[in-house]
Amino acid sequence: MHIALGCDHGGFPLKDRVASLVVAAGHTVVDCGTDSDCAVDYPDFARKVGEVIIAGRADRGILICGSGVGISVAANKIPGIRAGICHDYYSAHQGVEHDDMNVLCIGARIVGEAVAVELVQAFLGAQFTREERHVRRLGKVLQIEQDALAGKFATP
Repeated sequence: MHIALGCDHGGFPLKDRVASLVVAAGHTVVDCGTDSDCAVDYPDFARKVGEVIIAGRADRGILICGSGVGISVAANKIPGIRAGICHDYYSAHQGVEHDDMNVLCIGARIVGEAVAVELVQAFLGAQFTREERHVRRLGKVLQIEQDALAGKFATP
């Protein structure tokens, strides 16, 4: 798989370790930045990773910021992106298996390197099960996205 990898300054300390894990697992990294620990804005990198996935240049993505929250919120604004913030092994694989999560979000200031390694390995090793109940639920999630894009939600 091609894995788009992006982070802000808060996630930068884990970026090289995550990239090396992706490569060691036999995948290719599509580097979406940042390239230093200088302060930057997390939405810019969530957008880059999302655009790479939507364009078909990556199969999945990994995003890292300080808490994982901001970058997850930003990524989920992109139609077609299903980003989940995961700080435990179970969520990292279950999010793919049950919810077809295509972007793993990690909080570098929340988990240490050892846990980040487990999260990335779980995410990369998981596949969507395609069980009827999961396909049905994913269809409902995708319908919510389509309805929102079509302006079917009431605005205040």
